[in-house]
Amino acid sequence: MYSEQTLIELASIIVLGIFAQWLAWRIKFPSILFLLIFGFIAGPVSGFLHPDRLMGNLLFPVVSISVAVILFEGGMTLRIGELRDIGKVVLSLITLGALVTWVFTAASAYYLLKLNLQLSVLIGAILVVTGPTVVGPLLRFIRPEKKVGSILNWEGIVIDPIGALLAVLVFEAISAGQFREMGSFVILGIVKTIFFGGLIGYLMARFLVLFLKRFWIPDFLQETVALVLVITAFLVSNYFQAESGLLAVTIMGLALDNQKQVSIKHIVQFKENLRVLIISSLFILLAARLQFSDFTRFTVSSVIFIAVLIFGVRPLSIWVATLGSDLKWREKLFISWVAPRGIVAAAIASIFGLELSAIAFPQAEYLSPLVFLVIVSTVAVYGLTAAPVARWLKLAQSNPQGIFIMGAHSWACEIAKVLLDKNFKVALIDTNRVKISKARLEGIPAYHGNVLAEHTLDEIDLDGIGRFFALTSNDEANSLAALNFSELFESQEVYQLAPSGLKKGEESDKSSPKYLRGRTLFGDGLNYNYLNNRFMTGWTIKSTKLSEEFDYSTFQTHYNDSAIPLFLVTENEQLLVFTADEKQEPKAGQTIIALVKAEKETISASGKKED
Repeated sequence: MYSEQTLIELASIIVLGIFAQWLAWRIKFPSILFLLIFGFIAGPVSGFLHPDRLMGNLLFPVVSISVAVILFEGGMTLRIGELRDIGKVVLSLITLGALVTWVFTAASAYYLLKLNLQLSVLIGAILVVTGPTVVGPLLRFIRPEKKVGSILNWEGIVIDPIGALLAVLVFEAISAGQFREMGSFVILGIVKTIFFGGLIGYLMARFLVLFLKRFWIPDFLQETVALVLVITAFLVSNYFQAESGLLAVTIMGLALDNQKQVSIKHIVQFKENLRVLIISSLFILLAARLQFSDFTRFTVSSVIFIAVLIFGVRPLSIWVATLGSDLKWREKLFISWVAPRGIVAAAIASIFGLELSAIAFPQAEYLSPLVFLVIVSTVAVYGLTAAPVARWLKLAQSNPQGIFIMGAHSWACEIAKVLLDKNFKVALIDTNRVKISKARLEGIPAYHGNVLAEHTLDEIDLDGIGRFFALTSNDEANSLAALNFSELFESQEVYQLAPSGLKKGEESDKSSPKYLRGRTLFGDGLNYNYLNNRFMTGWTIKSTKLSEEFDYSTFQTHYNDSAIPLFLVTENEQLLVFTADEKQEPKAGQTIIALVKAEKETISASGKKED
């Protein structure tokens, strides 16, 4: 019979994890830092949470399966098409770069921390990993340009099974007394891992596709069956080769997402939600396991060791791995500055630390605390500085203002041109080749394709774009597209025109519920037909710089209250959108972009016309 304290501790893990995620989102800060802080407070600081007592022998098996699910979800974010541009760099990073990291980290541990050679080599192998649990949230927070983001995403996901494999092989060589023959031991293990992990992961993905294609799985069981197959792939692969299961689930996710035979939208959404819950809980659990006494063993040498990892080993590995690539120095420098360690390193170090202590291996007590010290330090350093560094290098998209527009008809192009003139990034997409050709002739980035097709976005450059507008005459297509893009952008940045059939001023809720569409653009009743009629009768888009003398009230009076405000550009170059559910308050110094009658000219405070 479980105790009330056990129930409270279990519930607190989830509550603290999700609250940390929400707080990080609210104040625009990397969530990993809050998760570590909350876990540390719940564990060693307050003594409230005791993970080992709470979960006992189940702790690390639960962690292992959770990591497998995270890597599967990470594999589903990888696009094979991206490898055309970054494949050589990624391959070099996970091979040559990993080797450099391993060797120099081991050397640093041996010479700086005075650890024995075997333990130093093991620590070097463990710290090869970065991982999607820390890199993914950091990239979502920073939003670097596409090429750099893709490289870091691929490296962070693929390096986890590689680093875990190296660590396991080194540990087995130490345990079996074959450390001197470790070279051949590692090579054989890598070959077996690639074979079993790759084969089992691919087969499981094909089985799931077959089941979905033949409709052998009902819709309400698709997510759970996928989860069962992921765990099965992980366990079966591990049975044939230790730690090859991480590679198997990564390959499974990669193969599943890059096939075009069946839709896996529901599975992707389920795994994304599950990932947030798992990452939140795991960081709380593992951070709570730390003890103040774990860090008393370390001195100034430990600080120097971590500094060498951050300022020496990582930049060196990136420089060696990217020799001869087409990456610019800014891109190389930023990649060098993103290498936080995460859950995989923590889990492996905890398990091996316990096992080595059980056999009285010399200095085994240093393993787990040292790795956790590296995790906390790298997460703190990179989490606090990666965003400013990305902005300094002009690679960040932390608050992208650009707009991706579905529809390339004449007035959608007019809106695009006005925004481009104001230095905001815009891209159009349409299934009509003629409209796309005309848009391109006018200098507007435009793509031909169906925005609802699964792989359409793989070919589109969305750097600098953080909003979606559905501007077509088809209300159903607009709603479907808005629902689809709510998974890519925040739901508050997904917009569509008001439904047809409603008059100006009528609420669009009468047509369809809010959760089935995006935010209503410009105002209720301002649907495609209404706006199209205005453009057809000579109305045009103008911009006006407001001032104390010529404020928003004067602006409306100038146009007899007929002007339809569309956008507002603030003094710090932020683009605000007028919507039915949020009324902007234009102020002096801001520029209002509105749809007005053609015979009226937009004037500024100086009385001059502005386009």
